[in-house]
Formats: sequence, structure tokens, C-alpha cells
Amino acid sequence: MFSLTFLDFIGHASFLITALSFYVRDMMVLRALAIVSGLIGMAYNYWLPAGPLWLVIFWLSVFIAINLIRIVGIFFERRAIDFSEEEAELHETVFSNFSSVEFRKLIRIGEWRQAETGEFLTKQGELVGGLKLLFNGEVQVERDDAEIGRARDGAMIGEISFIQGGTATATVSAAQPCRYVSWSGDQLRGLLRRNPSMDIAMKHVFSVDLMRKLTA
Repeated sequence: MFSLTFLDFIGHASFLITALSFYVRDMMVLRALAIVSGLIGMAYNYWLPAGPLWLVIFWLSVFIAINLIRIVGIFFERRAIDFSEEEAELHETVFSNFSSVEFRKLIRIGEWRQAETGEFLTKQGELVGGLKLLFNGEVQVERDDAEIGRARDGAMIGEISFIQGGTATATVSAAQPCRYVSWSGDQLRGLLRRNPSMDIAMKHVFSVDLMRKLTA
């Protein structure tokens, strides 16, 4: 019914969409692409000149059904979670690779705080006690009493001490009024240990933060 060239195009399209899904962070979009790829794959295997490959079609239909069920589950999970405006902004920007449920777990153990101008968030050589994320404002970073940089919205504070242990490697103070989220180191480590996917996602956040600081 279809020429071999057109069938080849359909087959390549199916695999291309599958490959594209690997670059998508949003789980719902990823599964939607997997469904589209599966449907195209079913069409390809049905119209083959040698006749339909029913075994392949059957398993592709099973994969499609599983993805459909998971999409429905994710939809209702997201609907059940209500973020504040600040939390939603953090999720969409810094923690976009966290699912809604994972981000809810993360933000639940965090504490929103305010720092006035001149207030210290960390002091070089002293224990940090946890991890901080600057939501808005600007901080000054000093080492050995010399300013080495500034950080703004979305910057992590105390991440080196959190990852490696030990005391703060720099002094960080508010250059203007700041709002930030603070996590207890022990609580956050426990959460990441219990949730390996969140641990991987957090390592990605640290990597992005490091790249931002290096390029700045």
C-alpha cells in the first residue's frame, strides 16, 4: 500500500522521536513523545510488505498503554500539589528537573528566611550547617577578607561544605535585602539518600550552579 521509501521514512521518524524524548526533562512530555513514537512504530510494522509484525505491534501497544496510565497518574499528582508563587518560580527555574512530588518533598524540609544588608549567611572557617539558595537579592563573597565575587538570584550558598563536609570556604554576606531558602544539612542528606532520583537531580542543580559561577 505504501512505497518502501515512505515506510523507511516512517520507521526513521519513530526512532527519531524516541531519541528526541531522551532530551526532554518533563516526564509527561517524555511519555507523550514515547506514545507518538509507539503509534508510528505500530503503523510501520503493520504496513510492511512482508505483512504485519503482530508481535512487535502487540508490545508497542502495551508500552503505549503503560505510558498513557502514567500520564494520567502524573496529571493527577500535579493537580493535587499546589505551590505558592515563589515555590512555583523555583520549580520552573532552578529545580525544573525535579518532578512536582520530588520538589514538594524538597521544599517541605526547607525554611524561607530573610537577610538584611550586611547580615552574614556563612563565615569562612566556620560550620555552615546546611545549604542555602538565594531566591532574590545579591550577596557578596569574600575570601581572606578580599571580595572575590557577587552572586544573585538562584545561587547556591554553602554547597561545597554540603558536598565535601568541613567549614565554609568563603564568607557570604547580604549586599542588599535578600530572601533565601535554607535546608538543614542532615535533613537534606537524609532525603537525598532515601530518594536516589532526587540525589541525581540535585547533583545536576549543583553542576549548573557551578557553571554559572565560573562564567560569571
